[in-house]
Amino acid sequence: MAYQQPLCKWRLYVGLQRIMILLLFFVLNTVAGQIRYSIPEELKKGSLIGNVAQDLGLDLRRLRSGRARIVTGENIQYTELKTDKGILVVNERIDREQLCGDVTPCSFSFEIILENPMELHHITIEVLDVNDHPPVFKKADIMLDISESANLGARFVLDSAEDPDVGVNGLQNYVLTSNDNFVLKQHVNPDGSKYAEMVLQKQLDREEAPHLSLKLIAVDGGNPQRSGTVSIDITVLDANDNAPVFNQSVYKATVIENASRGTNIVTVNATDADSGSNGDITYSISNVKSNIADLLSIDQVSGTLFVSGPIDFEKDKKYELRIDAKDQGGLTDSSKVIIEVTDVNDNAPILNEMSFTSPVSEDSPPGTTIGIINIKDLDSGENGQVSCRIEQNAPFKVKSSLRNYYTLVTDTVLDRERVSEYNITVVATDAGMPPLSAKKTFHLKVSDVNDNAPAFPQSVYNAFISENNSPGVSVVTLRAKDPDENQNARISYILEDANIGASPVSAYVSINAESGVIHAVRSFDYEQIKQLVFVVKAQDGGSPPLSSNVSVKIMIQDQNDNPPQVLYPVQTGGSLVAEMVPRSADVGYLVTKVVAVDVDSGQNAWLSYKLQKATDRALFEVGLQNGEIRTIRQVTDKDAVKQRLTVIVEDNGQPSRSATVIVNVAVADSFPEVLSEFTDFPQDKEYNDNLTFYLVLALAVVSFLFITCLVVIISVKIYRWRQSRVLYHSSLPVIPYYPPRYSDTLGTGTLPHVYNYEVCRTTDSRRSDCKFGGAGSQNVLIMDPSSTGTMQRIQSEKSILDEPDSPLEVS
Repeated sequence: MAYQQPLCKWRLYVGLQRIMILLLFFVLNTVAGQIRYSIPEELKKGSLIGNVAQDLGLDLRRLRSGRARIVTGENIQYTELKTDKGILVVNERIDREQLCGDVTPCSFSFEIILENPMELHHITIEVLDVNDHPPVFKKADIMLDISESANLGARFVLDSAEDPDVGVNGLQNYVLTSNDNFVLKQHVNPDGSKYAEMVLQKQLDREEAPHLSLKLIAVDGGNPQRSGTVSIDITVLDANDNAPVFNQSVYKATVIENASRGTNIVTVNATDADSGSNGDITYSISNVKSNIADLLSIDQVSGTLFVSGPIDFEKDKKYELRIDAKDQGGLTDSSKVIIEVTDVNDNAPILNEMSFTSPVSEDSPPGTTIGIINIKDLDSGENGQVSCRIEQNAPFKVKSSLRNYYTLVTDTVLDRERVSEYNITVVATDAGMPPLSAKKTFHLKVSDVNDNAPAFPQSVYNAFISENNSPGVSVVTLRAKDPDENQNARISYILEDANIGASPVSAYVSINAESGVIHAVRSFDYEQIKQLVFVVKAQDGGSPPLSSNVSVKIMIQDQNDNPPQVLYPVQTGGSLVAEMVPRSADVGYLVTKVVAVDVDSGQNAWLSYKLQKATDRALFEVGLQNGEIRTIRQVTDKDAVKQRLTVIVEDNGQPSRSATVIVNVAVADSFPEVLSEFTDFPQDKEYNDNLTFYLVLALAVVSFLFITCLVVIISVKIYRWRQSRVLYHSSLPVIPYYPPRYSDTLGTGTLPHVYNYEVCRTTDSRRSDCKFGGAGSQNVLIMDPSSTGTMQRIQSEKSILDEPDSPLEVS
């Protein structure tokens, strides 16, 4: 096909440009590539454009993992990327004329974006023209009025044909049907368009031919060739020998973009030397393209060219048109008008989000890319120069990576606990006067990492609990806060291992791992332990977990749970102790002092002493605070020798507890007098009852021990007897044993010899008699000194026979 050759050439060109692309990659520090394809217009959907993966040197797996996609700023996506094959195919019908109009070469561009890491590849598709349009005239007929007096060489400009195709497929030439009066001359405008003129070569004769009918054929250069035809109807007028003449062959003017309708652009002027109706000139626009005809109009009488439609610099930067001046006799002249369009800043920048990542981790380093933005401004020059910034004071910045592409990155380290989400407003402003701007807001969430340890509001927690508490009662609640979120903020409370005294802290208190409530494990006794000091750790659920410690001090408060204890006078059960007071004692004589203590503390240990009972209340008093017993009057001879005082000792608790002590006082001057009086004191019934109880208990214990010892002795005897029965019932034969070494020194024969036997007995031989003959002489057996083993055996056998409990009887 005709387009294959430039396609192959361009692929060769792309191969040569890969080195340049790599150099650009290192210079820009951005992964980017550019490639260009050429395809003919009107291809069917799904037609192959090119192998992107091969031409860019990308692996198919990279296309899939990077989520390769096409990004365009247009509403119509003409191409489609097949990531499974790495090829680019046609997605929508491409009409070059609709896409580019007269612009050549015609192309459109888009980007292919890959992620992880970010890559951006610029693709340009050049659309080649095919000859799918014939030349077309705007009018079906061209009506000309030509005076018969028209001079030879007179020119008559004909309407031009339009061919949307370009290049060789566009309009190439005009052909005029053969005639005797006119020849066709073709001209080329500066913009490359062609127009034709009829030149009079033979004088017209209205009388011979008042009307002429010709055909103008416009032919393009395509294959197959296409053409368009228009009829030319010529009316021959009566003589008018002067044609209008413009005072300028070319008019130049400017018009501002977006000029309002009716705005005057330029006024052309032509004059005609004829008079009367032949000198009346009318102006018209000729050889104008359809897009210009809707934008510009001319006053036929005054020749003023004015705006009749929207002028858009972005569509057309310059207009070229021809103005015809025609008199009533049909003579014409033409002049060219060139209109330059002045750009105004009427297009605000357009922001397109190419990629955006949310949420982003708060530990992301500065410079982390969170988005890519494409910004376009359709204006030109300074009006199209765009600057980009962040509107509010946020820890982000915008960097320019490629033309019209900006990267949104973090500028500082993020902290989710300070700001958990951002509304990032990116503002794009052009350099026009006045400047135009556009905004786009990105909502970014910051994800949490475990970067904050739990924190207690207090460095030390102090709590109080009364003694004798119920086990399980709550003592204090610890609260730690973690500014992280979710699992990173889930706090567990743990008792640190420690000992209080000889016991672990867990033997005293426990803590709820979730609520932080500390419970008492046991009932506390202030008299044993007065405070608990331990450490609690708060640990979050992050990975790795973070923790902090706090000291907890629990003070145990005393309760009045102990009565006073009397240390003096000592209360004995059987013996009688009495304090002696001489009869000569004065008022205030110190008889004795009751000494008592209370193991409680504070006001629970404040003791007061009161005299509860007394033989003579008028003789003694007890100090309320010190417990001193003193006389309150002079002792007389009438006072009884035996005085019995009952003193109650009471603490200051609520409710109060008390103890009672009995103090015996003897009012006498001598000890014998005291004995005679106190010998008949009856023993306290309580003391006698206690003594009886202890005697019975001692008797029971001694009896139990005696029975236990008796049972143990009997058990041992039975055990030994059973052991001896085992030997008694054995049925082994008696084997005589002869010592290995002996000598016969005195006796002769067999009887005088000393014999040694090893006896093996059965259990049935207990009542048998086993008799051994005594040695005939102590010196009969002379043993070798080395035969100690035999002597030891004899001794051991003798010891067995000597045991009283042995079942072996020796006679």
